[in-house]
Amino acid sequence: MSLVGLALAVFVVVTGVATALLRNTLAAIIVFAAYSLGMALFYSLLLAPDVGLTEAAIGAGVTTILLLLTIAKTSRPAEGVVLADINWPAATVSAGLAAVLLYVVGAIPADNFRGGTTPVTGAAGTPGESVTAYYLASSYVDTGVHNTVTAVLAAYRGFDTFGEAVVVFAAGVAVLVVLRKEVFA
Repeated sequence: MSLVGLALAVFVVVTGVATALLRNTLAAIIVFAAYSLGMALFYSLLLAPDVGLTEAAIGAGVTTILLLLTIAKTSRPAEGVVLADINWPAATVSAGLAAVLLYVVGAIPADNFRGGTTPVTGAAGTPGESVTAYYLASSYVDTGVHNTVTAVLAAYRGFDTFGEAVVVFAAGVAVLVVLRKEVFA
């Protein structure tokens, strides 16, 4: 990992932990926005610009605005101490999950082409290679859709795509409730 990647990873971890530990709602929202921007940069560094743009737009942009609107529209008690009363069971579970995820990252196959140890999941010879070849060869035959990405999203991952649409719909309904807008006149 490059120095920039390492610095970005440290920034994301620090802002993620700070978001979880901050008791001041406004401060937590601002740090969460910084976390989302850091993740967007991290995704771009990992050559996933589409995910990075989505994270920047939704995570740092829309979510931050919705959270700020929510605290503006609701009453909240006066907040004093910033890092008080840490929820130790939740912190322990979070640390355990982080340890498991770090362990799993070590199982990602290394890039064999450059002789390095950088995990690259799309490299030839990795377990996903046969799945990719199957989708490219069979997506049109199985679904009748020319675009492989569309075929995978619509046919092979139909339930996932439907679930994502439900989440977006639920978020839209939540926004309407928070802003107290009437859908039907």
